[in-house]
Amino acid sequence: MNTGGSIGIGLRHAHYGELIETRPVLGFVEVHSENFFAEGGAARAVLAEARALYPVSLHGVGLSLGAAAGLDPWHLDRLARLVEATDPVRVSDHASFARAAPLGAGPVLHANDLLPVAFTEASLAIMAANVAQVQDRLRRPILVENLSAYVAWSDQYMDEPEFFNALARRTGCGLLLDVNNLVVNALNDGVEPVRAACDWIDRLDAAPVGEIHLAGYCDLGDIVIDDHGSRVHAPVWDVYRHAVRRLGPVPTLIEWDTDVPALAVLLDEARQAERIQAAVR
Repeated sequence: MNTGGSIGIGLRHAHYGELIETRPVLGFVEVHSENFFAEGGAARAVLAEARALYPVSLHGVGLSLGAAAGLDPWHLDRLARLVEATDPVRVSDHASFARAAPLGAGPVLHANDLLPVAFTEASLAIMAANVAQVQDRLRRPILVENLSAYVAWSDQYMDEPEFFNALARRTGCGLLLDVNNLVVNALNDGVEPVRAACDWIDRLDAAPVGEIHLAGYCDLGDIVIDDHGSRVHAPVWDVYRHAVRRLGPVPTLIEWDTDVPALAVLLDEARQAERIQAAVR
C-alpha cells in the first residue's frame, strides 16, 4: 500500500484562493469528503481546480465503519459519486461508529462524534463487513484510521494494532496511521507518550500503511484533546521519525482544522515533515 513519500496539507476554505494562485510545491492536498457531497456549486468548482494542480485525498468522518446498524446507503452513494468525479489518490475514514439502531422499533440514531469500537472479534467482523461493502461500491481499497478515544470498552480483548492488522488481512484495506492520535491516547492513559506510541507502531504490519497524519493537540492538564488546532508537538515529531524509519517514506498529511493559521504556517510544517523523511532515508 505504501506509494512512496509525499507531504500534503489539508485544503481549508481560508486557503482556497491563495493555494490555487500560488501553487506551492506539495505532494497532495486532502479534503473532508462530506464537505463536497453536494454536486456542482462553488465548493466542487474549487475542488476541481485543486485536483487539476495536485493529487487529492478524500478523508471522511461519516461512514461509521464500526456500526452494527450498517452503513448509511445515502452517504455511501454520495461518496461513490465524489470518488468518481474526483479520482482521488486515496480514500479514508475512521475505525469508529456514529450510527446505532435503538432497541425495538425506531429510526437509526446518529451521533455527531467518532465513537470508539471495542477491540473484539464481534466488532472486527462488523467493521470488516462494512469495509468490504465500501470497497465493493467504490471499486478500490480504502484506508482506515486509528482513533483518538476518550473512553474504552471494558470487554475488549484484542490490542489495537492486532485489530488493525486483522482488519487489513481480512479485507485488503489499507491503514491510515494517525501519529497524533497515538500520542494523545498515551498522554491520557498517563504513560510515556513517545515510547508507547513507538511500541504501538512496532506491532503494526507495515505493508498496509498508506498514509500518516500529523497534527497538534491541546493539553488542558486533566485531559489532552485532539483538536488539530496548533503546530505539531515535539513528541509527535519524535514518533514520526520512528514511523518513517520503520515504515518508510509514507505519504504524510499536516492536519489543521481549528484556529486555522496562514497558509505559510502549514507549508512550514510540511517542510519539517519533508526534512524528517529526507534525514531518515
